[in-house]
Amino acid sequence: MPNKHLDLQLLIARTLRWGVATAATIAAIGGIIYLVQHGSDPMPDYQTFSYDDPAFRPADYTTLDGILEGIVSMNSRSWVQMGVIVLILTPILRVVLSLFDFLRERDWLYSIITAIVLAVILCNSVGGF
Repeated sequence: MPNKHLDLQLLIARTLRWGVATAATIAAIGGIIYLVQHGSDPMPDYQTFSYDDPAFRPADYTTLDGILEGIVSMNSRSWVQMGVIVLILTPILRVVLSLFDFLRERDWLYSIITAIVLAVILCNSVGGF
């Protein structure tokens, strides 16, 4: 009979590895798309920068809707941003899985500590507290 504790521990251990590999793959796709679309462009002038530039639209790569729309339209910046989001979500998913593991084992001290860590992460991520 397989040990369910070891199965969940193995899932938790593999989560970080798969999450990082997935994030790197998504970001690499974005890099390839960028090189295909802009590889032969001249080097931009980085001495001047203007927020009024029509090419600078931060909502395209700072909101989830903008990122998802950019992925569909093969925007390289959106692909890289999605890779960053997956990379950020990877350890959060690992904390969630650890919480389920501690609750299943009825290890209340570690369950409370992990729940507090998860609450702090979520509050900082969503609310910016």
